[in-house]
Amino acid sequence: MSLPSPHRTAHQRSYVVIPARLESTRLPRKLLLCDTGKPLIQHTYEAAARATRPAGLCVACDHPAILEAVRAFGGNAVLTDPAAPSGTDRVAEVAGTLADFPIIVNVQGDEPEIAGSSIDLAIALLEEHPEAVMATLAAPIRIREHLEDPARVKVVFDRLGRALYFSRSPIPRPRTWDDAWLHTSPPSFYQHVGLYAYRRDFLLKLAGMPQSQLEKIEKLEQLRVLEAGYSILVGVIDQPTLGIDTPADYEEFVRRWRAGKA
Repeated sequence: MSLPSPHRTAHQRSYVVIPARLESTRLPRKLLLCDTGKPLIQHTYEAAARATRPAGLCVACDHPAILEAVRAFGGNAVLTDPAAPSGTDRVAEVAGTLADFPIIVNVQGDEPEIAGSSIDLAIALLEEHPEAVMATLAAPIRIREHLEDPARVKVVFDRLGRALYFSRSPIPRPRTWDDAWLHTSPPSFYQHVGLYAYRRDFLLKLAGMPQSQLEKIEKLEQLRVLEAGYSILVGVIDQPTLGIDTPADYEEFVRRWRAGKA
């Protein structure tokens, strides 16, 4: 596995890796869908490339079809172990070759509308807080249906921005519901945004750590980090990104993309 040498300045000490798996349960081969004229993975790649802090980016592929699609539009891509159990393992495999970059960012391949500023924020959190091994993002929840939706992971954090817990359940859970909770300032509820920045050395360690009990229950890998006693910093953005999980998600993305081109 080899990557092109990035053109970077002295302050650019981070690198973005986009794990990309060909098959998906709810939307087969979604990263290669191209109703916009571009494969979905290209939209994500171009969105991530708008970040200013990273020195470069690449796609960590599990299948030659994705590798070929990325290289066809001029992107960097490497083929990783197709048996890797998770996207984090795929990112860690690539990180093992990136010794010059102490911060590695994991951007999901199905996030075509990720903001470059969001990537920069996660990197900045680690650069400014050397005690933290990992950073992620969250956005306010203002709709009760979103709060109750188990597909939208919730997070709570302390006054220093350190995550206390992640859950598919509403957290905090009001003892008595009042719609006013949805309109407080600061917000009472936050949705987790699945973008991660890691210390490279910690990422390599994380890939070898066994699943924790809470992680097995909630099916949330970040709980492994909290249960092991490490800190995850949480940066706040205005709106959550819209990942592509279903045919309806993709149709809505295509609609928004076409509206933006009109």
